[in-house]
Amino acid sequence: MKNKLSILFLLIFSLGIAQNSDLKKDINQIIKGKNATVAVSVLDFETNKSLSINGNKKLPLLSVFKFHIALAVLDQVDQGKLSLDQNIPVTKAELYENTYSPFRKEFPDGNAEKTLAQLLRYMVAKSDNNITDILINLIGGTKTVQKKMDKSSVKNFTIIADERKMHEGWEYLYWNTSTTNSLNAVLQKFYKGKLLSKQSTDFLMQTMLETTTGANKLVAQLPKNIPVAHRTGSSGKNDNGLTAAENDIGIVTLPNGKHYAISILVSDSMESENTNTKMIADISKIVFDYFSRK
Repeated sequence: MKNKLSILFLLIFSLGIAQNSDLKKDINQIIKGKNATVAVSVLDFETNKSLSINGNKKLPLLSVFKFHIALAVLDQVDQGKLSLDQNIPVTKAELYENTYSPFRKEFPDGNAEKTLAQLLRYMVAKSDNNITDILINLIGGTKTVQKKMDKSSVKNFTIIADERKMHEGWEYLYWNTSTTNSLNAVLQKFYKGKLLSKQSTDFLMQTMLETTTGANKLVAQLPKNIPVAHRTGSSGKNDNGLTAAENDIGIVTLPNGKHYAISILVSDSMESENTNTKMIADISKIVFDYFSRK
């Protein structure tokens, strides 16, 4: 009986390795021949099993860093230094024109007061660049975000430039970096409540579920009823047709209630925007199908 159980365990273990290998093969097939650097990491929250391609390669984050900024802001909420209900004035001088800012479209003249909770939703769910810098300044700059990540043992993460700095030159887009393995690790810590209080964790999780950007990335080919708490990033192209980054990271909730993290960073791509985003969508779909079959 003992021998039969050992054989059964080995068969199941071998099948898991084979399936994992097939998934990696399928992902490599999607990125094969693309003129881009693509990093992919997948982490099963229940088993801690992971898969990665270029998972330890540091690549530019662009607006993905808004997730880390939100963690640092909410950490100060948990410490009692800030409150989600406090009103924060936004002036016209803080609303720069040459940047992505849904807030500015709604309030072009500024002089608006919003709660911290509302501003966090603008930054995380709507990816507002102006509000991002307001929140960075509120907590004491990018160094505060770096300290929070270092204190939380988040490896391979660097934040130096705020949105305003990144708009000063293409080279500054490469200042804020991380790896897909690091991104999945911090997503798992966040989800398991190891970075914030339960109230702050629930708030940020819900805000990420409400993300409006990146409809053509991680969520594009998934069933509409599948919850995906994600954060996107995109650089656009420079005059030479180079895309510094096309990114999406997130936590996917399966129909059986289980979860996995998936992080995809596409960097230094000479492919079209459609090709870059479709790579992310295609990879997300085959990963979801893999977990759905398990």
